[in-house]
Amino acid sequence: MDRIKNLFLNDKFILGIILLNAIVIFLQVCDIGNKWMEIIDVACTLLFMIEMGVKHAEYGLKGYWSSSWNRLDGILVIISIPSVIALFIPSHLMDLSFLMVLRVLRMFRFLRVLHFFPNISQIIAGFKLAVHESWAVMFCFLILIIVFGIINCNLFHDIAPAYFATPLDSIYSVFRICTVEGWYDIPDAIAAATTPTVGRIVRLYFCLLLIGGGIIGMSFINSIFVDAMAADNNDDVKDKLDELERKIDKLLEERENKENPTNR
Repeated sequence: MDRIKNLFLNDKFILGIILLNAIVIFLQVCDIGNKWMEIIDVACTLLFMIEMGVKHAEYGLKGYWSSSWNRLDGILVIISIPSVIALFIPSHLMDLSFLMVLRVLRMFRFLRVLHFFPNISQIIAGFKLAVHESWAVMFCFLILIIVFGIINCNLFHDIAPAYFATPLDSIYSVFRICTVEGWYDIPDAIAAATTPTVGRIVRLYFCLLLIGGGIIGMSFINSIFVDAMAADNNDDVKDKLDELERKIDKLLEERENKENPTNR
């Protein structure tokens, strides 16, 4: 019994099941699967359920669900159960086709691989810090996109309805411009439907919008986000440098005391 428990508490064993299940699901999505693939898929789900039960017995209910990774694993196992049950119930007895939709959620099992990556906790902590540090700037940027989206909707909804027919379409078009992806299609479409003079003014307007929102704005947000992501590493480096400086000062002091014993 202890061997079984230790097996399901072994991260390498669980990682092997996850990778096997990922391969099987990939083959099934590619229409290469067969009956054996379904059996392996169900077997992997049953093994995940056993793992969940073993960890509940080992850590207790509160101890298991207090871990963020265990909560993710547990939720993925729970949403997999109905789709497995549906495989064993004849379709003529009950229409369980809606449960089969849950089989798509099996793809999220791949997320379990994340907590086997080294330093993943530090990366997630850095991401949370970056979001905390930059959310205000991102919110202001979002407000600007909405404002210019509404302005452009009022200006161009009749000239270029494909991009500015509604406020939502207009906001999406402004966001598209800020991402610098095919932004020139929009001013070119407006310029083609207006006079040459108006077309030049429109192109200038959208160039300024691109520079302000797409180049300067997005670069500003990226710089804040990246700086916050690296803040923890910078703190660690600073602490190590301070510790090294203290050791050097101590060695210099000891050397000075040896050379000048009268200073003691």
